[in-house]
Amino acid sequence: MAPKLPLHHPVEQSSTASAGGQAAAHPAPPRGLMRWLLTTNHKEIGSLYLIFSLTMFFIGGVFALVVRAELFQPGLQLVEPEFFNQMTTMHGLIMVFGAIMPAFVGLANWMVPLQIGAPDMALPRLNNFSFWLLPVAFTLLLSTLLMPGGGPNFGWTFYAPLSTTYAPPSTTFFILSLHIAGISSILGAINIIATILNLRAPGMRLMDMPLFCWTWLITAFLLIAVMPVLAGAVTMMLMDINFGTSFFNAAGGGDPVLFQHLFWFFGHPEVYIMILPAFGIVSAIIPTFSRKRLFGYASMVYATAAIAILSFLVWAHHMFTVGLPLAAELFFMYTTMLIAVPTGVKVFNWIATMFRGSISFEPPMLFALAFVVQFTIGGFSGLMLAISPADFQYHDTYFVVAHFHYVLVPGALFAILAAAYYWLPKWTGHYPNVKLAQWHFWLSVIGVNLTFFPMHFSGLAGMPRRIPDYALQFADFNLASSLGAFMFGASQLLFVLLIIKCVRGGEKAPAKAWEGAEDLEWSVPSPAPLHTFEHPPTFRREGE
Repeated sequence: MAPKLPLHHPVEQSSTASAGGQAAAHPAPPRGLMRWLLTTNHKEIGSLYLIFSLTMFFIGGVFALVVRAELFQPGLQLVEPEFFNQMTTMHGLIMVFGAIMPAFVGLANWMVPLQIGAPDMALPRLNNFSFWLLPVAFTLLLSTLLMPGGGPNFGWTFYAPLSTTYAPPSTTFFILSLHIAGISSILGAINIIATILNLRAPGMRLMDMPLFCWTWLITAFLLIAVMPVLAGAVTMMLMDINFGTSFFNAAGGGDPVLFQHLFWFFGHPEVYIMILPAFGIVSAIIPTFSRKRLFGYASMVYATAAIAILSFLVWAHHMFTVGLPLAAELFFMYTTMLIAVPTGVKVFNWIATMFRGSISFEPPMLFALAFVVQFTIGGFSGLMLAISPADFQYHDTYFVVAHFHYVLVPGALFAILAAAYYWLPKWTGHYPNVKLAQWHFWLSVIGVNLTFFPMHFSGLAGMPRRIPDYALQFADFNLASSLGAFMFGASQLLFVLLIIKCVRGGEKAPAKAWEGAEDLEWSVPSPAPLHTFEHPPTFRREGE
């Protein structure tokens, strides 16, 4: 039996229930380009983040397809090794910093104010500024490909001395672009924290919020904690490149391993920055389409907090092969295994929510279920990598590529797609086309598994990552991975077509678009008016 948990019951609707009432209360926004340049409305800024993220996703995807086309068969076919290195580096940087993170920020901008009954984000002008930093940062990053010596070619983790002593001249511009993107992330995180802590509807406690708000609140604190660490590391790189310091140069008394410690102290919490909001999304979708409350709400909140805290204690499991002391290897091995416990709590709670539920398989639920199954695969391979003696074999092989992508593609990306299908009726006023969505889902699932599952075997057999050519025995695995990558990439065009069709028309969605949905955003008309909750809704818990 599910425990008694808070339910969200708005008993007094916002004064903006009709679009007509808003036109009288608010001047019409400027038309054309200036509307989007100057907007401070959380819905429009959320849409800008999502459009930007989708654009970066396709650019990063094209770079990945260049990599997979080169690896389609042994030998050097299409690109030079130097350009291959640039493609692997830019693919990783753009997908992590330009696609996944902005997508989650866009979803937070759209949905957090609606879910807590707030009229807007707490700092609307800062919200506009933090978005427009991103196009500047990534235009700068992409422009490095056209500079003398080419773009970054040292991997998305940009280890020194590859990124300092042996780097192309464009690395200074890469560092500037990361600084700008980092400032955007920190400002966005401050805005989300201020909004959640100060603008909740009267009567709504923190433990009444939907899980998506909780996961984003914790994620925002993670961002503020770790982005300055990345800023410090790249500033030290800048000094080494341009001012003759030797932070990471052993010849001058520095230590290249110091860079790895700094990077992964940022990088491992960063992995959870890219997955915690996904947990919140799935925790909204599975109860809705199971027609049940989320099992173990409080334990989900505590598990999220535990993951965030433990994420600061596991960074050196990326560094088992650098010569750590035995005591350090044991410490990081056991803390890495420990972080699987709160993650497992979430998976069991999702399964318990579905148990004996009245489940229906609408597109959001399909992607949420695929997330649970495939993210779990990534979690198990992560436990394998946590075992330090075994990691000596797995390290820097395609097994790591398989693990990382199972966490971030059928993990973070599938959760973002699930969120898009779930909230599209609220955003556009129309349901997405079910047939197109099913085609998109099945092609994506088949494509993603065909791409990344064989990499487990090629990695275990010893194929190193980030190489443009490979031995003949890996040919079949790479053939399958390349075919899967092109299938997965092509299937995302269906998603773009589906969004266009949904925006332009389709079956009309009521305010409560999904039968089992209970959260506050489903009390607002579909499509959501530009201004909502100017008079905060009254919130009461079940039994009050």
